[in-house]
Amino acid sequence: MTKQSLNRRKFLKTGAVATAGAASTLAAPAVVSAQSPIVLKMQSSWGASDIFQEMAQQYADRVEAMSGGRLKIELLPAGAVVQAFQVQDATADGILDGAHSVTAYWYGKNKAASLFGTGPVFGANASQILAWIHYGGGKEMYKELVQDILGLNIVGFFAMPMPTQPLGWFKEEVTSAEDMQGLKYRTVGLATDIMQGMGLSVTQLPGGEIVPALERGVIEAFEFNNPTSDRQFGAQDVSKTYMMGSYHQAAEFFEIMFNKDRFDSLDPDLQAILEHSAEAANTANYGLAMDRYSADLQKLINQDGVNVYRTPQSVMQAQLDSWDEVLDNLVSDEFFNKVVESQRAWSERVAFYDLLNSADYKLAYDHYFPGKLPF
Repeated sequence: MTKQSLNRRKFLKTGAVATAGAASTLAAPAVVSAQSPIVLKMQSSWGASDIFQEMAQQYADRVEAMSGGRLKIELLPAGAVVQAFQVQDATADGILDGAHSVTAYWYGKNKAASLFGTGPVFGANASQILAWIHYGGGKEMYKELVQDILGLNIVGFFAMPMPTQPLGWFKEEVTSAEDMQGLKYRTVGLATDIMQGMGLSVTQLPGGEIVPALERGVIEAFEFNNPTSDRQFGAQDVSKTYMMGSYHQAAEFFEIMFNKDRFDSLDPDLQAILEHSAEAANTANYGLAMDRYSADLQKLINQDGVNVYRTPQSVMQAQLDSWDEVLDNLVSDEFFNKVVESQRAWSERVAFYDLLNSADYKLAYDHYFPGKLPF
């Protein structure tokens, strides 16, 4: 009886210590989560109300959720700290911790920048060129360009294979390449070179400056990106002709960049979250785009009285011919040529598979919605 009582008291004492230890272990995460989060100041190249800002926020939300609140991105719109085209320099210099933009906005430093978002079309679409970045050597070449060639204190990731960007907004329907001759036109990146090669006079402008420039006569026609953004900044109020389909920017994506010193100062798991949240945002961004772009195109047609046309094949062929000339003039640069040849080889293999294997979606659409498409 005495021995049993002693053993029982020993068991209860040991159990109490173990329980206290378990409680202490369970309480540890609460202490970690109570710590102040690391805040990264990021500015985008987009207006506060633009759908691209929503997509940037989708990325920021995923970073915070995946880090359990340890890492938070303070997302600012274009102009909050610097102008839309200045976010890369501000990030490299440490004025910003990060930026959400596109490489075409800094192609003036090196035209190869445009190959990571507004490059030539060899038959591969945006999703397939984003796959090239991840699996075809693209991210290594991007790092070489940014860090080694330009010497910028930047690390960057890519997200969101953008749907083909429309040819844009015109005073009247474009029926041939000759209709575009001499037009004062807004675009960015290597698309500038392509359109100039087709006889247009091209100006590069951030999205927020497009409509004011059109109203002042600085430009006569323009493209930005998609039906939602175009409608949000009032394109339908200054033009009623919308041309859909083009080779000038048919494989673009967002560039999500960080100051390299700031990035390197983070724990490895937080670095991984910043990188792989771009992949998570990829799905969210694309889903949002499919929903909103399609809905806003219908609003442009049915509510705003916009006439929507498919860009003629002759114009697209003229764009390809212009691409050929632009590439001939630029491949003398060793790095530029390396990137182009890598994309060409990737496209030859990947697009062959996809084009040979893909269902004829237009045939199916016409079968179930006959007469709906304007081409």
